[in-house]
Amino acid sequence: MFASFLITFREGLEAFLIVGIALSYLTKLNARQYHKYIYLGATVGLLLSLVIAVVFQFVIDQFSTDLYRNYLMAGILIFATIVLTYMAIWMQNQAKQQVADVQKNLDVMVSTGNVVGLVFLATLAVLREGFETILFFSALMYSGMGDFSAEQAIIGGVLGLALSVILVWMMLKGARKVPLAEFFRWTSLLIIIIAAGLLSSAINMLQAAELLPVIHAQVFDISHILDDRGVFGTFLRALFGYNSSPSLLQLSTWVLYMSLFSVMWNRSYGK
Repeated sequence: MFASFLITFREGLEAFLIVGIALSYLTKLNARQYHKYIYLGATVGLLLSLVIAVVFQFVIDQFSTDLYRNYLMAGILIFATIVLTYMAIWMQNQAKQQVADVQKNLDVMVSTGNVVGLVFLATLAVLREGFETILFFSALMYSGMGDFSAEQAIIGGVLGLALSVILVWMMLKGARKVPLAEFFRWTSLLIIIIAAGLLSSAINMLQAAELLPVIHAQVFDISHILDDRGVFGTFLRALFGYNSSPSLLQLSTWVLYMSLFSVMWNRSYGK
């Protein structure tokens, strides 16, 4: 549940921040009459995200053979790892510029009465994060790193979205000063850890499909101490990509990824 909660909380916060900033800036421009177009765009973005999720699952279900399903799942995992890493390390450098661009675009749209542009701006903000959420949920589910059940994954996801909405509302109402810089810094580190586990799972699937050599099947086996299929082991697998009996290539990939990107994360957020 924690992994799905973290993903939707982070993605929801980014999407709803843009929507909230747009609403606040329109109020500042004495253009509250345009709020309905922002709400319409956000609703359209959510609905399109749901449609994409259904289509995405339908496409995946067409891969009936284990071999091709392994190819597809490995591709999803690797793509999700790339996007997660980008989001965790480089996106924070673009946050201020993104807010400035939104405000500049709103100035132009309000002055020209471009309501279609307002709807599109909100739709794109929500749809982008919605697509990323779908991608990450699929990656978690197929990696074996996900939650205890689909129901718990949904519960965690809904809780994450709800909390992101509440947090954005509190910030925009000035009820509480939220240290966003620190929030994004430490959730980015957690996301890097999740991405390391996804990449390790992708290696496992590529080995199962015989696209990568096994080399050494088991570096160690501590399942008798902490099984990655047990209650606590499943939680660690969801959060850290824990594997009680990893292959040499899996373990090496996890260690190399964590070593490289934790240093890059530290440099990026230490500026």
